[in-house]
Amino acid sequence: MNVALTKPFILSKMQDLVKFVQEEFVTKKELPEFSAGDTITVYYEIKEGEKSRTQFFRGVVIQRRGSSSSETFTIRKMSGTVGVERIFPINLPAIQKIEVNKRGKVRRARIFYFRELTGKRARIKEKRY
Repeated sequence: MNVALTKPFILSKMQDLVKFVQEEFVTKKELPEFSAGDTITVYYEIKEGEKSRTQFFRGVVIQRRGSSSSETFTIRKMSGTVGVERIFPINLPAIQKIEVNKRGKVRRARIFYFRELTGKRARIKEKRY
């Protein structure tokens, strides 16, 4: 039997098995729908030794990437004059809740151009319903 032909077959079977286990056994949280351009607040728990506290991170969603249990989203906020970005996995156990503050109107799924914008240019129009 040719070894070169069996390796891709074994890899695809292992990937299918990993995907099955993730879909079946990883608990999914009920989170609101949000996309790039939306301003959201993520409340997450921080454990420091024995104590734990809730902290929030409010900013604009720059991107969502991945699928199902391996999905992540990136949030950007301005802290003074410095831009801060944070990447959160969708099913991070520390996330307590996510609030959607504003729905943004953007034409792209990944708004990396937002990093270069400053001042009034860095505003995103709000969706009108």
